[in-house]
Amino acid sequence: MPGRVEGKVAFITGAARGQGRSHAIRLAQEGADIIAIDICEAIPENRYPPSTEEDLAETVRAVEALDRRIVAEKADVRDFEQLRAVVDKGVAELGRLDIVAANAGIAGAFNKAEDIPDDEWANMQDINLSGVWRTCKAAIPHIRAGGRGGSMILTSSDAGLYAIENIGHYVAAKHGVVGLMRTLALELAPDMIRVNSVHPTTVNTPMVNNEATFRLFRPDLDNPTLEDFGEAAKLMNALPIPWVEPVDISNAVLFLASDEARYITGVTLPVDAGAAAK
Repeated sequence: MPGRVEGKVAFITGAARGQGRSHAIRLAQEGADIIAIDICEAIPENRYPPSTEEDLAETVRAVEALDRRIVAEKADVRDFEQLRAVVDKGVAELGRLDIVAANAGIAGAFNKAEDIPDDEWANMQDINLSGVWRTCKAAIPHIRAGGRGGSMILTSSDAGLYAIENIGHYVAAKHGVVGLMRTLALELAPDMIRVNSVHPTTVNTPMVNNEATFRLFRPDLDNPTLEDFGEAAKLMNALPIPWVEPVDISNAVLFLASDEARYITGVTLPVDAGAAAK
């Protein structure tokens, strides 16, 4: 059914590549205009190359190729004033706000919980948890002002549903996203603003397809490859696949954003090939 979010406007964080770009394209395919941000800078403890301003420009080109409008800016979810300025500008140009996909996040470095440096712990929470809260905080007044209700989709992880060793700061932040989602679902229900979270397993993006991840999953090999990692990653999932694609998460975001999910709120939706069921 085409046009599932026709005439609506979506605010997407972390939109320069990966899941964020996929969300922007998928929602645009179904009729939405887009407000997009990404930091487009390196974060020191992250173990993979950063997104770039050219990456964000490519997202703009992809959305415009679908004959949809997009307002895209470089911004950091750690800075509320930056977020608010972009959302305000986007709503001024596009006329409304209906959907939020709070997607921006980092993976960080691998460490046992007791060995995580204080600054890396704090930065993880600031981006992956507080950044989601700031995104919602900047968007809520505009959705409420529209008087039409809306949908907010917060990106958590399977690590927001169960524990995973060596990424305690990430697990804590993603569990926190669930608590935030459930609270917002209750607080915003009187305005018919629905709030849900999506929980991906491993996704085929630079966040997981990098040497550090390969080595964590295959410490038995001196130079593990993507294929080596894939064999180990399959063990996480019930379905015999190593990872899902960004569009698989985008399809879930689209569903939750659409009127097909008009009475779904407060829900944790795994898109994880059955990993959470194991």
